[in-house]
Amino acid sequence: MKKIKVPNASAFKLGEGFWQRFVKLVQEDVIPYQWEILNDLVPGAEPSHAIKNFKMAAGEMDGEFYGMVFQDSDVAKWLEAVAYSLEAKKDEKLETLADEVIDLIARAQQDDGYLNTYFTVKEPDKRWTNLRDCHELYCAGHMMEAAVAYYEATGKKKLLDVMNRMAKHIDSVIGPEKGKLHGIPGHQEIELALVKMYEATGDSLMLKMAEYFINERGKKPNFFHIEQEKRGGSYHFPLHAFGEAYAQNHLPVREQLALEGHSVRALYMATGMADLARVSGDKTLLDACKVMFDNLIAHRMYITGGVGSTHIGEAFTFDDDLPNDTMYNETCASIALCFFTRAMLQIDLDSRYADAMERALFNTCIAGMSLDGHNFFYVNPLEVWPESSHKDPGKKHVLPVRPAWFGCACCPPNLARLLMSLSKYAYGYDRQAVYVHQYIAGEVTLGERVVHLKTAYPYEGNMLFTLSPGKYAIYLRIPDYVKNSFVLSLNNAPVSYHMEKGYAIIEREWQPSDKLNLTFDIKARRVYPNPRLRENVGRVALMRGPIVYCLEEKDNGHQLNTIALDYRAEINEIWKKDKLSGIYELHAQGSQLIPQESDSQYLDSPPKRVEKSLIFIPYYTWANRGENEMVVWVMDK
Repeated sequence: MKKIKVPNASAFKLGEGFWQRFVKLVQEDVIPYQWEILNDLVPGAEPSHAIKNFKMAAGEMDGEFYGMVFQDSDVAKWLEAVAYSLEAKKDEKLETLADEVIDLIARAQQDDGYLNTYFTVKEPDKRWTNLRDCHELYCAGHMMEAAVAYYEATGKKKLLDVMNRMAKHIDSVIGPEKGKLHGIPGHQEIELALVKMYEATGDSLMLKMAEYFINERGKKPNFFHIEQEKRGGSYHFPLHAFGEAYAQNHLPVREQLALEGHSVRALYMATGMADLARVSGDKTLLDACKVMFDNLIAHRMYITGGVGSTHIGEAFTFDDDLPNDTMYNETCASIALCFFTRAMLQIDLDSRYADAMERALFNTCIAGMSLDGHNFFYVNPLEVWPESSHKDPGKKHVLPVRPAWFGCACCPPNLARLLMSLSKYAYGYDRQAVYVHQYIAGEVTLGERVVHLKTAYPYEGNMLFTLSPGKYAIYLRIPDYVKNSFVLSLNNAPVSYHMEKGYAIIEREWQPSDKLNLTFDIKARRVYPNPRLRENVGRVALMRGPIVYCLEEKDNGHQLNTIALDYRAEINEIWKKDKLSGIYELHAQGSQLIPQESDSQYLDSPPKRVEKSLIFIPYYTWANRGENEMVVWVMDK
């Protein structure tokens, strides 16, 4: 089992390229905008009240708690994004603001170390009575992640000390010892956060708690049933209706053969398992993670890296059930997939993890935010008919435009913290090697080594590396769509390498003047579904590099469901600098069925088909030009 390190945001200087615009957008627009949201200062947006909840918990204002039971986590994720932003770029004003928020959080902490505004303000007598529904451990986990990130970014320990106190309070209430609750979180998160706390503080209590929460899951008798009986059958959310698999409590984690139930819970759990395997050396956890991942990419992941096939429980359903227009594909779930694959790459170097991460990053994750950073998707469909979204109760969750905010706003700040910490997903290192998982332009310090990458990926497939001198190996991921069609050269001459689990590996004594070049084609291609994917039999999708494309009504007219792509058509790539912040359009010839002028829905002869020129745009850019139809999979004729 490997133990590969990942670089902090401070070790990475982002260069000019695809991701620069997104990171700059988060730094300059999204973080300030989300601060205004958290303070209810954006007219027309769903109120948050999150900062006011902390002020009430601190006794500094009167009022009633507002929002979801996990509202505190929005503040935590915003703080974590701020921490990564401060690592990347010093900002005294932003740091002062964050310090003030942390001071407020500290004042809201109770004398016994407890921290949760919902229970402090609204139901102080019901603390720790509903672990399944009420997210106390989930909120604590997110605040722990923020505390570690802020400590690493600034060296300031105030929030870390707050969460140390909270961790010790949790340990006094929950655990295997007699007199404690033998409980687990209904929504996993704290498991992975405790591993981060352990690595930041060296406190073995954090590791012991993480192990307990992972190992206790799925044991009999079912803690959640016992807990609900103690409450006389009451509940905050009717989660019991979804069954034990909803919260992955149906089996011990090492016996679970697939990611089941609520997709974010499942992937946070898997991330915690992988992180715990890395620090503890528990190979049984690693093996369980491999089984879950293998099933996910073979049967339960969308072409866009989306996961979660149904809005009922925001959940996985069963193998190969991937509907296009009723699915969920929560932005947080794809973000969680990035967390899981990052964790796996630290212990089991296999390009399949990085390939899945890349699909999620370039498609569902960034589709979750508008190009101006002020509107967000919770659900990420592959097909949208706006009228059905408005009128079909089964598709009410499928929105044709991004709202400014949500009452349940887990996704927007989650995306902000992901985009501000891309270095953790792009690179890894140990004493023997540096590992390149994602091709993001810039310069990164990996221990004692420095790697500089100049690239226009994913627009172009040319990666030029300059590496600090010394003897070590560099591992370069070869994307799954490239297969064997790539060229490696050193100082414009062929260089020897060998392949291992999808990585091209070069080991040598690097010289100061060395220039390493990796080249492969970035060209549009057709992607066909396995026939077991019933929804898309007879259909085709287009991709260019890692980017999935779609048709949008703005470019192609209405009734996109009647459009077919000619299987013989040449696909032309056209750069549009001023469209949708700069994109490659894909143009191809196709056809469209024409509705007949008849009162009957059913006809005795096939409808007419006419030729049509088609324009495809990147999936992540859809819904930035108002409400209109969209489709990823089109008929193949």
